[in-house]
Amino acid sequence: MRNQEPTNAVSINTVSTNTASANTASVNAAPSQVQSVDRAISVLEILAREGEAGITEISVELGVHKSTASRLVSVLESRGLVEQLGERGKYAIGFGIVRLAGAATGRMDIAKLGRQTCQTLAESLGETVNIAIVDDGVAINVSQARGSAAISTQNWTGQRTPLHATSSGKVLLAFMNDAERRRLLRRKLDQYTPRTTVEPTDLAIELDRVVEDGYAVCFEELELGMHAVAVPIHGPGGAVVAAMSASGPSYRLSKQRVRQIVRPLTEAATELSAQLGFYQE
Repeated sequence: MRNQEPTNAVSINTVSTNTASANTASVNAAPSQVQSVDRAISVLEILAREGEAGITEISVELGVHKSTASRLVSVLESRGLVEQLGERGKYAIGFGIVRLAGAATGRMDIAKLGRQTCQTLAESLGETVNIAIVDDGVAINVSQARGSAAISTQNWTGQRTPLHATSSGKVLLAFMNDAERRRLLRRKLDQYTPRTTVEPTDLAIELDRVVEDGYAVCFEELELGMHAVAVPIHGPGGAVVAAMSASGPSYRLSKQRVRQIVRPLTEAATELSAQLGFYQE
C-alpha cells in the first residue's frame, strides 16, 4: 500500500496544477476577448469616419499587424457589418449595421417616421390614412393624414379604438403571439354596430385569414357608413409593431376599391418598415 501513496500524491498534484493552469488561462483569455471586441468596434468606427479603408490603413490605425486586422475585418464581413468594395478592394460599412441601427430606430417615435409616408399615401388615395399601435389591449392612433376627398374632419390621433372592430386593430390582433391573442379574445367584445364581430371563435377565424392575406378589412363594424383596410408595419426582426390603414365612406370606399387599395397601402407600409430597420429577404 505504501508504494501507491506517492502515485496518488503525484496524481493529486497534477490535477491541482492542471486546474490552476486552466483557471489562469481562462482569466487571461477574458482580457484578450475584450480587446478583440474593442478592436472590432474600432474598425467600424474607422470605416464610419473614413467611408472606406483597406487592410493596411486599418492595421496602421489600430496599431496591429495586417493579419490581425484582416481577421477582424473577416469576422465583421461574415456578419454583414462590413462589405468589400469590389474584388480585393477596400472595405466599407455593410448593410448589417442598418439592421442593428433599426433596433434603436424602432424605439423612436413611429409617428414622426410615418408622418410623410401617411401624407403621401393620403394624397394619392384621397382618403384618410392612419397609423396605429397596440397598447393595453386597444389600438391607439399615433399619426393621421387626410386626403383631398376625405369628408370627415375628425382627428383620430391619440384616440383609443377597439382591436376587434377596426381594420388596424385586427391586424395588430392577428400578428400578436398566440398567448396574448387568446387572452384578449377571452374578454367581452363590445358590439358597436350590427356588423361588429363579437363571437371570439368567428373573430379568431377572421384573424387567421388576416395573417394569410396580409391585410384586414372593416366594413361598418365600428361606425355605420365607414369602411377601412389595414396592413402590418414591421419592426426590426420582423415583428409587427404597428398597422397602417386607409378609411373612407362606404359609398366611395366600396368593397372592391378596398381591395384595390391593398397594394399601394402595402407598398407604403413596406417603405416605413424599412425605415424602422426591417428588410424582407
